Amino acid sequence: MERTRRSDDRKKDTREKIQLGGLIVKAGLRYEKRAVLLGMLIDAGGRIRASENERERLAAIGAEAFGDERE
Repeated sequence: MERTRRSDDRKKDTREKIQLGGLIVKAGLRYEKRAVLLGMLIDAGGRIRASENERERLAAIGAEAFGDERE
């Protein structure tokens, strides 16, 4: 029983990481250096924690990009 739960947890974790990697690709950043990507994410994380307007602005950009995907 415990082994099955751990296996399911690993599968969920793997799927989440694949999805997150897909966001990097969708953003056109596939070939960017990892340090640059991490720096961008850390910077954006700080900005969205400091400003709800920034969070909304970035969410709108992302929603538009996802909308283009479904067309």
